[in-house]
This record gives sequence, structure tokens and C-alpha cells, in this order.
Amino acid sequence: MAQSFRQTDILELARQQGKVTVDDLVTRFGVTHQTIRRDLTELAEAGKLERVHGGAMLPSGVTNIGYEDRRDLNTNAKGAIAALCAAAIPHDCSVFLNIGTSTEAVARALLQHRNLMVITNNLNVANILVANAEINITVAGGMLRRSDGGLTGALTREVIEQFKVDIAVIGCSALDHDGDLLDFDIEEVHVSQAILRQARQSFLVADHSKFQRTAPARIASLGEIDNFFTDRPLTTSLSRQCRDWGTEVVVV
Repeated sequence: MAQSFRQTDILELARQQGKVTVDDLVTRFGVTHQTIRRDLTELAEAGKLERVHGGAMLPSGVTNIGYEDRRDLNTNAKGAIAALCAAAIPHDCSVFLNIGTSTEAVARALLQHRNLMVITNNLNVANILVANAEINITVAGGMLRRSDGGLTGALTREVIEQFKVDIAVIGCSALDHDGDLLDFDIEEVHVSQAILRQARQSFLVADHSKFQRTAPARIASLGEIDNFFTDRPLTTSLSRQCRDWGTEVVVV
């Protein structure tokens, strides 16, 4: 089967099933694993699919990808971005880390830091940082989102408002072409906005897959972010906007 026809069929299967796996596609089309992986990579680069562990799924504009699949997306890029972000965070400071697999990667990259105070509404972040006795952890309570260990709601915002941290590290689900940071859960958005208000410096961590996605709720503009850590260059127009805003874009 010609590559173009095969990729069209792969997209149709993804629409029908929500997700496709490399093994199933190899069996269906009678080609090698390498061929299918190349097809999925090309479809992902075209913004038609999201690569996940063992396969791919349709990008979503109104509901987020499941936590386990998000955790497996672009793990190498997230690790490199997290290491760069952690290197910009000094010892002996206070940090807020919000919900997301990218901020969890930052938490792992902070495990060698000394004398940090970390406030988080992400139970996964708290569990990661427990391994370092030199990190003082405060969990902002609220309604638990079982799917990803996130805490949101009015109580979470009230706790956040009791602090003024040196650095806030946030993630987002999508980055619009005009530089708006987007997410799916309005309660999570309100928490992220509270975090940004209570921080002296703001860092965004987001890999290139966020450039190809959309979501319905606006967190903030890149113009409100001090440092943006990512793995691919921005478009020329957005790069120019960031320079005008004074937002430093740091590319792995």
C-alpha cells in the first residue's frame, strides 16, 4: 500500500478508535515497525496525531489527553526542558510547581537542589520531592482530581494567596499562535493564574507538541512569562512578540 493511502487509513482508524498502536498497525498493513513509526511521526509532525507510548491518538481541542498517555508524550524533550529550567532555579529559594507532566519532570530535575521551599497543587510533584530532605514541601489543598493527582478549587487558590514565591513554574496544554497559554479545566486555569500573581518570576515549561494543539480556556499570555523553556524554536512572528514583551525563550 502506498504511504499516502496507508496514512489516510491510519487517521481513519484513529478517528474510529481514538487511539492506534504500532503493533496493531504492523499486523493490519503487513509492514515493518519502523515503517509504522515513521508514518506516525510524520502524522504527528503534521499536527494530525499525538504520539503516545506504543502508538498515537487524535489531538484533542476540548478535552485533554489522559494522564498516562500525556506522561509518555515526548519524554526525552520534557526531561531536557526540565533540566534547563532547574538549572535556572537557584538553591535557597521558594518555588511553585503546578499540575502537569512537564512540571513533574522539573520536580525530578530539582532533586539535587539544596534548601528549597516548594509549594505545589500536584500530589505527584510532592511525592517526587519527598526523596530530597532539603526540600520543604507545602501542598496546596483542594479538590483532588484523581486522574492526575491535581488539586484545584477555591481552597487551593486561598492557600496559594498566602504565599509570595520567588519563582513559579507552570505548564500548559496548548500554546496558541498569538502566544496565549491555554488549558482545558477552568478550575485549573484559575489556580495557574493565582500562582502567576503570587510569584516574583514566572517560568513556562512546554514542549513543541503544545504548539500544535488547542484548548478552550486561557491562562495568560507569553507576555506575562519571564522565561519560556521549550525544545523547538517559535515562529518568527511569535519570537518577535516575545522580544517585544521581554519574554526570554530558552530552546533546548
